[in-house]
Amino acid sequence: MDFKKINAPTTTITRDVEKLLNATGNIYEAVVIIGKRANQIAVELKQELSKKLEEFSSYTDSLEEVFENKEQIEISKYYERLPKPTLISLQEFEESKIYYRNPEKAGKPRQQ
Repeated sequence: MDFKKINAPTTTITRDVEKLLNATGNIYEAVVIIGKRANQIAVELKQELSKKLEEFSSYTDSLEEVFENKEQIEISKYYERLPKPTLISLQEFEESKIYYRNPEKAGKPRQQ
């Protein structure tokens, strides 16, 4: 995922609840979908950050030696400035970029 191209806000903004309701018909279902997507994004971010920080890590035998690595600090600051996973998932949900399905609704036959 390319986080540089994300146009999600970095601060909390007021959302129209009706937009969230229209997508699923149930506000609670929409919140669950957004929450699950936020968890996926958080895991991706953490894995990506860990990979980048590993490249610059120095392995020493003693715990007393702690080195401040400028590259690691800059990478960490960059990830701190990114929009939070919840805000990213909200933006994706509003733009209909999240695929979701409810197995309970899909598996039930229609009653007439």
